[in-house]
Amino acid sequence: MHNSFSPLERFVRGLFLAFMLVWSVGPIFFIVLSSFKRQVDIFVYPPKLIFVPTIDNYLKLATQWNGFFHAMGNSLIVAIGATVLAGIVSFLGGYAYSRYRSRLTSWTAVYMIAVRVLPPIVVTLPLFPVVDRLGLSDTHILLILLYATFWVSLNTMIMKNFFDQIPYELDEAAYVDGATEWQLVTRILIRLTLQGMAAGSIFVFVYAWNEYLFAMIFTTNNAKTAPLILSELMGAIDGTVWGVLFAGVTLQLVPVVLLVTLARRYLIAGLTAGSVKG
Repeated sequence: MHNSFSPLERFVRGLFLAFMLVWSVGPIFFIVLSSFKRQVDIFVYPPKLIFVPTIDNYLKLATQWNGFFHAMGNSLIVAIGATVLAGIVSFLGGYAYSRYRSRLTSWTAVYMIAVRVLPPIVVTLPLFPVVDRLGLSDTHILLILLYATFWVSLNTMIMKNFFDQIPYELDEAAYVDGATEWQLVTRILIRLTLQGMAAGSIFVFVYAWNEYLFAMIFTTNNAKTAPLILSELMGAIDGTVWGVLFAGVTLQLVPVVLLVTLARRYLIAGLTAGSVKG
């Protein structure tokens, strides 16, 4: 049977979707539009939708805050590194939790999720002296390890759900044909779980690209990321230059918006992993 909605129900649903669209896209539209406005025109009321665009804000960002682009490079290095590391560990962890079930693995899964829900600040304070003693402060590798570790637990569970949907009879058939366990994992199962790996990778990349707290505490100069420069723009001595700030935020948004838009089906697959059993 097909669900039928009355005209009033369709109107309410359409109104709700329109509200959610404005709620989600409205702030982004305002930021991007304002990045091409003069400072005096940004907060004028009523807002100007028709204006002469300018790229002065981007020029000022490049000349007066040239550290922003170096910080974006740091963000890219850290985000890619954390994504790759978390992807490898989560893939292997998901396989282990799916194929080697026991009371011990069940308890460790609960522990991983429990640690994941702790506020990040609770983890950073005891880590600070350890990081300082190891000489990892203000390094890319430290942020990569922190971000990957923070997401491994959730991504491992996502991968476990994908592995659970692959019948164990496939493993047995591969063993009968003479495949080793490593060959089974790297040649067969990896191809069947690419969708889950892609979904988890997107989560890690977006988090690492935008993360602020760990970067603020553990970096000073060499590994400083873009969100830190944006916070400095807001706290400038001579006041916040909103046009330049919005230009930086726009550039910061571009990679994430493109990634999420191009890979939205993988995100949906990751969010619904395990909800449908074949």
